[in-house]
Amino acid sequence: MTINILTFALEKVKKKIRGESALVGMTPLKIMFSSYTKCVTASGSSQKHLLQAPFLAKFYSTEASLQKVDSTTNSRDGGGYKGHDMLAPFTAGWQSTDLHPLVVEKSEGIYVYDINGKKYLDSLAGLWCTALGGNEQKLVAAATTQLNKLPFYHSFWNRTTKPSLDLAKELLETFTAAKMAKAFFTNSGSEANDSQVKLVWYYNNALGRPDKKKIIARAKSYHGSTLISASLSGLPALHQKFDLPAPFVLHTDCPHYWRYHLPGETEEEFSTRLANSLESLILKEGPETVQAVVKKYDILFIADEVICAFGRLGTMFGCDKYNIKPDLVSVAKALSSAYMPIGAIMMSPEVSDVIHFQSNKLGTFSHGFTNSGHPVPCAVAIEALKIYKEGNIPEQVKQVAPKFQDGLKAFSNSPIIGEIRGTGLILGTEFTDNKSPNDPFPPEWGIGAYFGAQCEKHGMLVRVAGDNIMMSPPLIITPEEIDELISIYGKALEATEERVNELKSQRKKQ
Repeated sequence: MTINILTFALEKVKKKIRGESALVGMTPLKIMFSSYTKCVTASGSSQKHLLQAPFLAKFYSTEASLQKVDSTTNSRDGGGYKGHDMLAPFTAGWQSTDLHPLVVEKSEGIYVYDINGKKYLDSLAGLWCTALGGNEQKLVAAATTQLNKLPFYHSFWNRTTKPSLDLAKELLETFTAAKMAKAFFTNSGSEANDSQVKLVWYYNNALGRPDKKKIIARAKSYHGSTLISASLSGLPALHQKFDLPAPFVLHTDCPHYWRYHLPGETEEEFSTRLANSLESLILKEGPETVQAVVKKYDILFIADEVICAFGRLGTMFGCDKYNIKPDLVSVAKALSSAYMPIGAIMMSPEVSDVIHFQSNKLGTFSHGFTNSGHPVPCAVAIEALKIYKEGNIPEQVKQVAPKFQDGLKAFSNSPIIGEIRGTGLILGTEFTDNKSPNDPFPPEWGIGAYFGAQCEKHGMLVRVAGDNIMMSPPLIITPEEIDELISIYGKALEATEERVNELKSQRKKQ
């Protein structure tokens, strides 16, 4: 069995690594590390409810409410939504049953408001997606105009709409890191990455290589939650009880130096070791054929730009920042600033030409979704791209990013912080004891969740993943708003340090 694809999560990255022979004949690539390890652990900060839940539920129910059930977060009360009827994504059942959800009702710039009127600085831009904030009227107008003109038509059977054609052209012109020839539309980043696998299998079958099915992704990476994209994701929580990952997916090492380097190992030595490990994995899967393929530069490279694209790192794409020239690219999230669900794949001429040939041979390209190229999301995305370009949003990010990064990394000396890592307008904080990756806090302490609850108390929403905190604010954030973000972070950190000292004191008395 030969290797098919090399995938890297460009959006979840921090440090530079040089690929050697395992990077398939390409010149050494600078690839950013996975800094946001979604090792999905306890997130509810109420010790009472955490202790009522089974231990594994506590350990893996990261994505749900950060609610602390006391007077500090009584803004969540009311509305009658406790025990609601929705099966909430990435949420433990006990949280939906026992806790009040945070019900967001309105957005304005980088802020959101709950149903009781409490204001929060949304430091995660929803889910890394509302790049242009919550009330960009140009996007609203684009959606309204298109809804009034043509609320829906499909793109099957050589029938389509002008917004879908115009967006495809605009996307291909916007991505300049490598030449792209065709765009395919999905409803999300998960669907985009899922579709990537089908496209590449279709491509290899057309070339007479039906056994070329294996895919390599990174441990700790996140690529989505569909059957295939969850398999690509290197996170056990996305696999357990779903019978995943699929057997054709291989995971190689997570390139996070701080957590995984060996004693005395330099960053350059760490990079070399990981490159050798990747090469060993490829050789193990098929030494005779893979080496020949490598020599011909014939392993396709998929860039998952779902989070990085459209300015997050201070460049239009993550590939621009690190001089990466992929064969295929996935985008979503900021493509419409999340005002409408839409994702897309861009593919090189080499890939699209083969797919074109194969579809002629078979009579059709039998893949797509009802809403592929939906005219309303496409119209919104066209306007979003116009704003990114005319407003020079990547350059704005480049200007404010040092204030964001330096202001938060100034807290690195905290005794409960192991590492603060990030680039552009994306950053992660990892809480550990003794500033060591080998000394995590007891999961039942819920340190990350406590920090998140304190942020919420002071009017800011963050992403909690165990004892990791993620921040990825809207790209329109101002220096003054960054000051506010840093101030709330500092208040939450001070309270969390006090909480850790209290828990340590209690442990000594036991």
